Amino acid sequence: MEGTCELCDRNGIELTIHHLTPRELGGSLLPIAYLCKSCHKQVHALYSNRELAIRLYTVLLMKDDEALKKYLKWIKKQPVTRVVKIRKSKTK
Repeated sequence: MEGTCELCDRNGIELTIHHLTPRELGGSLLPIAYLCKSCHKQVHALYSNRELAIRLYTVLLMKDDEALKKYLKWIKKQPVTRVVKIRKSKTK
């Protein structure tokens, strides 16, 4: 499915479903967000499912997170056709 990523706001990009509360922590039937593959991978590379469930359970909270703000500033400048390499967090 193509559309606009709810995190980086890039348009015309392939989207994935991100469970705002991870499924393993009871989020199967809770709200979801449509994120591009790059943003989805970055969110999971930076944060554990537990931290996502406790602290980053809405798109607005993710957009306001300091580490994700830096990433979002950068990714918004990238063309939607670019394959982005994601680095895992050293503190995760």
